[in-house]
Amino acid sequence: MNWTKISGWMSGPGSKAIAAPILIVMMLAMMILPLPPFALDIFFSFNIALAIIVLLTSLYTVKPLDFMVFPSVLLVSTMLRLSLNVASTRVVLTEGHTGPDAAGKVIEAFGHFLIGGNYTVGIVVFVILTIINFTVVTKGAGRIAEVGARFALDAMPGKQMAIDADLNAGLIAEQEARRRRTEVAQEAEFYGAMDGASKYVKGDAVAGIIVTLINIVGGLIVGMVQHDLDFASASKIYALLAIGDGLVAQIPSLIISTAAGIVVSRVASEQDIGNQFVSQLFGKPQVLYITAAIIGGLGIIPGMPHFAFILLASTLAGAGYLLANKKAQTPQSETKVEQTSTAAPEMEEATWQDILPVDTLGLEVGYRLIPLVDKTQGGELLRRIKGIRKKFAQEIGFLSPPVHIRDNLELKPSAYRISLKGVEIGVGEANMGQYLAIDPGMVSGAVPGVPTTDPAFGLPAVWIDASSRELAQSLGYTVVDAGTVVATHLNHLITSNASELLGRHEVQQLLDHLGKDSPKLIEDLTPRLLSLSVIQKVLQNLLVEGVHIRDMRTIVETLAEFAAHSQDPTELTAQVRIALGRAIVQQIFPTGNELSVMTLDAKLERLLMQTLQGTGVDGATMEPGLADTIALQTESAAQHQQQLGLTPVLLVPGPLRLLLSRFLRRTLPQVKVLSHSELPENKTIRVTSLVGGQL
Repeated sequence: MNWTKISGWMSGPGSKAIAAPILIVMMLAMMILPLPPFALDIFFSFNIALAIIVLLTSLYTVKPLDFMVFPSVLLVSTMLRLSLNVASTRVVLTEGHTGPDAAGKVIEAFGHFLIGGNYTVGIVVFVILTIINFTVVTKGAGRIAEVGARFALDAMPGKQMAIDADLNAGLIAEQEARRRRTEVAQEAEFYGAMDGASKYVKGDAVAGIIVTLINIVGGLIVGMVQHDLDFASASKIYALLAIGDGLVAQIPSLIISTAAGIVVSRVASEQDIGNQFVSQLFGKPQVLYITAAIIGGLGIIPGMPHFAFILLASTLAGAGYLLANKKAQTPQSETKVEQTSTAAPEMEEATWQDILPVDTLGLEVGYRLIPLVDKTQGGELLRRIKGIRKKFAQEIGFLSPPVHIRDNLELKPSAYRISLKGVEIGVGEANMGQYLAIDPGMVSGAVPGVPTTDPAFGLPAVWIDASSRELAQSLGYTVVDAGTVVATHLNHLITSNASELLGRHEVQQLLDHLGKDSPKLIEDLTPRLLSLSVIQKVLQNLLVEGVHIRDMRTIVETLAEFAAHSQDPTELTAQVRIALGRAIVQQIFPTGNELSVMTLDAKLERLLMQTLQGTGVDGATMEPGLADTIALQTESAAQHQQQLGLTPVLLVPGPLRLLLSRFLRRTLPQVKVLSHSELPENKTIRVTSLVGGQL
């Protein structure tokens, strides 16, 4: 026999997998098979040890999900106690007449040493423990678990939306998003399971009382009828055994009930419950001084135990003094300004080095937001900006310039400013330590806080304290912290201004990157057929209308094909859009083969075509009245599309696409304008609205 393999299997994951089934089978066997007193001692000792392990584990748990097997532990421990009660009852009733050690030394010890051999005292102690366990600890823990389960379930939609918002903003990766979603679901399941598991403990307390009464009554009947004991002797023997049996089960039950209360009542933080108690309850010297004064005053009242009160007051005062000295000796971070008494040096002449280049992207923050961008203090926003740039490159198709961050004392303490090429494009405020509850349009109630507006999308929002976060999520708000507010605003502005971020340097890098795989393709295009500036203009035209440029191979091949016929960036952009038609449509309509679009009335279409004749797109102008009518009817049709849950898309002939796209871009940026030639052949068109029918 290979003992090495056997020992390896026993210490491996296979042995852990069968541990729970073996324990369950053993508990069921204890209810059916008789156990000797020695085995009862072993199992009762194990039951007490298990209760202590569970209590200590709950004390050292940082957050409830670190001990998410706890509901199952409650069930198993309850079944273990009930099994021991059944096994001990069998032994007490069959062998109790032989003496107090008939059911083992553990029950005898609890019957003699803990209650002094007096069954009256034992009954009183047992009843008190049962009342404490049933009406105080278990009932309170069950109520907390019930409320926690309700809030966890109500907050799930808000938490899921917050995770999706972080994922869409590039703040977290897909793997982190899956982990957070799993954690949210596990939290709701944990509190729901704890709500049900608390019923086990309640039932265990009731069962303990019933089993103890059965042992006393049944023992009296068995002792007096079957073993010819007198009432006094039978009462003494069986009452002591029954009470000892009840106490040896009730004490572990009380310990585990306390552990359940600790797990469900604590607030998640980075400290275990012991550190929280010490740091928060005994962390303020003023509290200790005042308490010492009150206790000392009570100690000098005549008739009071002077020594006990004075000793306790002295201890508290000494602890407060030591704590105050420790805080005073802690080095404080102060900003020191060095001053020199020497005269200022003579001003140097201005040079070309004094002309500083303008940052393409800049972020200025007030002094209260410095911890978000300071590496030494965590710099959470720095990590998020890296994620934003990476997501931008993956989705849009080029790497945006780096964001230059600096503090600005001229701004409000909690304000920030985003600039593009030295020009301000966005401002906002982010309150450190608070959360922004954004109303996505479907909240079920109001949350207390300071009303404001989401700086990125202009949605109504409220700045709330951390204590109101769970409430806001349960009401349907999207709750984000200060760092996420700034990151989301920055991401929105970078995406909206992608065309201005694409300079010649970025275009050259794009071509060089593509040239590594297709060098001949780049050599044929530039500078032989097209200059770098024309290619840049074509790419910027695409980005202005929200078209991604990830498919650079198709773009370059199309430009190389049509560059011999035209050097006009507008005409080249139209040809590239046709080549990218499938990707453009996929970007607007991610699913389905049916495209729900708006179209122009035939009369309006002819009128606009006449406007283009002789002038071209660049020189074409519309009459003010006609322009207002088109804008109003397009807005009405777009609202109808959005009410149907559809993206507002206007389908027009190819020559009119650029004219209407430029016209609607300022007033209705949400409307996408496509031409017939850009649609793939396998797509079905369904017209939902007609623009210009009332002309």
